[in-house]
Amino acid sequence: MKVIVLGAGIIGVTSAYQLAKAGHDVTVVDRQEGPALETSFANAGEVSFGYCSPWAAPGIPMKAMKWLFMEHAPLILRPKIDAAMLSWMVKMLSNCTSGRYAINKSRMLRLADYSRTSLASLRAETSIAYDERMQGTLQLFRTQQQLDASAKDVKALAADGIPYEILDRDGCVRVEPALIHVREKFVGGLLTPKDETGDCFKFTNALAERASALGVRFAYGTTVKGLDVEGGRVRAVVTDRERMTADAVVVALGSYSPLLLKPFGIRLPVYPVKGYSLTIDIDDASRAPESTVMDETFKIAITRLGDRIRVGGMAEISGYTNDLAEARRRTLEHSVTDLFPGGDVSKASFWSGLRPMTPDGTPVIGPTSIAGLFLNTGHGTLGWTMSSGSARIVADLVSGRSPEIDATDLAIGRYD
Repeated sequence: MKVIVLGAGIIGVTSAYQLAKAGHDVTVVDRQEGPALETSFANAGEVSFGYCSPWAAPGIPMKAMKWLFMEHAPLILRPKIDAAMLSWMVKMLSNCTSGRYAINKSRMLRLADYSRTSLASLRAETSIAYDERMQGTLQLFRTQQQLDASAKDVKALAADGIPYEILDRDGCVRVEPALIHVREKFVGGLLTPKDETGDCFKFTNALAERASALGVRFAYGTTVKGLDVEGGRVRAVVTDRERMTADAVVVALGSYSPLLLKPFGIRLPVYPVKGYSLTIDIDDASRAPESTVMDETFKIAITRLGDRIRVGGMAEISGYTNDLAEARRRTLEHSVTDLFPGGDVSKASFWSGLRPMTPDGTPVIGPTSIAGLFLNTGHGTLGWTMSSGSARIVADLVSGRSPEIDATDLAIGRYD
């Protein structure tokens, strides 16, 4: 079949690669001049198969109220007159129950674990190098209350058979030796040893080259204007350059996916939640992380990427704005210098990206009410983590095959 993939971020490129492997004639359309130049460009670098949780969780509404008054808040709300923002926030609050959290967490872990094996297979068949490391994620707790609260995550990990280890101070230092200099600042941690790290931008560009070798065409610098739908079936993609006919279309436009779908009555509850990152050159490797340290207090990930550190996090709800707020930079600098002192953050590159978040934390993967139109979007902070598994699922569905894992509750129909 002739398949058009909309979006050349990590989700779009992995989808295109798997669709080409399945024998389809694939074209990728993106407004940027190359792959992974928006949300996939400088994300936190985590491939977090175990550290995989919905933002909507019990206690979050009360925490959110406190965070709004913190200097270094993990959540920033900049309200505006926006019906989509309000609707998304209401739906997210409705998911902040123990029952909904357990369901959503289980879905996310199922997809993440499938992505873990899918990424391993992809790495073996392509030999792509992307500053990858396989040393796990250490969720670092500064307070006993945080450590105690991790019990709900441990329960979900155990239920889904995801390896984990609860660590005391000495255990944290064993995993991340540089923390010995600040051991009085934390009480313990939760290690998910199967987690990985890597540069998403490097990976996506390398995979785009492999996809091109399989015959995938990339239409860069091309803006999607809309879809042609006739008789309940998608027929073409309309761009600022041409009308491109297709047998199937995969929407992987991240936060912009709902805007494309709205004219057709498809209400996709995806909203942009901005994240920020710093990229810092390592001067002293003995004072740098070995893998990813997740600072639970500030919800900031500090990740080793070769000879660099990527510091990423925060959730700013402010619509489709991509400005760089200096207050956010100060929060990133505070977290990394507090746990890994000695580095020079003054020369770090500062970046922001719009994460496509669903109110329940689970991405939307699967068919729509329009024949031939498929979704692969809404991955939030976990696009890099879930990309390989998501791509295989969507390739199977487009090909008329049953995915290797249950994907029925990943489709948009779960919101009906």
